[in-house]
Amino acid sequence: MIERLLLITVTLLPAALAPAGAALAQEGEGGIALEHAGTDITDLNSLQRGARDFMNYCSGCHSLRYLRYNRMAQDLKIPAADLANLMFTSSNAFDGVDSAMPAADAAKWFGKAPPDLSLMARERSPDYIYSYLKGYYLDSTRPWGVNNLYLPSVAMPDVLASLQGLQEPVFENQADAGGNAQMMLVGVKLLSPGSLSPQEYDVFCRDIANFLDYAGEPVKAKRQSLGVFVTLFLLVGFVFAYLLKKEYWKDVH
Repeated sequence: MIERLLLITVTLLPAALAPAGAALAQEGEGGIALEHAGTDITDLNSLQRGARDFMNYCSGCHSLRYLRYNRMAQDLKIPAADLANLMFTSSNAFDGVDSAMPAADAAKWFGKAPPDLSLMARERSPDYIYSYLKGYYLDSTRPWGVNNLYLPSVAMPDVLASLQGLQEPVFENQADAGGNAQMMLVGVKLLSPGSLSPQEYDVFCRDIANFLDYAGEPVKAKRQSLGVFVTLFLLVGFVFAYLLKKEYWKDVH
């Protein structure tokens, strides 16, 4: 029994020690491989920037109802004076982060209310959020004149176009499932630059993805660090238990 528990612990230890955010390659709904965000929920500066950018660019339509302002301020070490500048829909720090857009208006403008993003990183992954924010391209057939590489027929307009710039789709001649050659959408390229350089925009998207990763589970960083400690503690304990068992049973065997 001791040997079996020791084997299980040794097997699970590498997973517990894996870097936060490590994941298998995934694809968006458009069949395009997601870009790796490289988020780090222990990076406090990134989380603070992500909170600022989310509140300024995203909270007009999207809410984070399961995250309270005071919890965000405490975890991200945001001073009270700065937090007040981020509270656009409430003056009570105990409230959840709600959208500034009335639901009726959202349904009329977009066809449906924009989703709450509290658990988006847990449902889709930070890589999806990062890739999605970088995946908009011009498409004259869509109501807002844009589409998204990772979410075809997206209902959301490109609210970050002034930062990223405008992108155009890239097509390649590829064989479909039946072996017939077709022009397939494979990526996007920058058509006209925005106010941020591509490198700066990458950081911008990474910060928002990082913040939403935190928002989906505010205790995640503590849970991961505690999990590593507990796993190492059990591993050491199993070693001593195994040696003690050997000592007790050496005369029997």
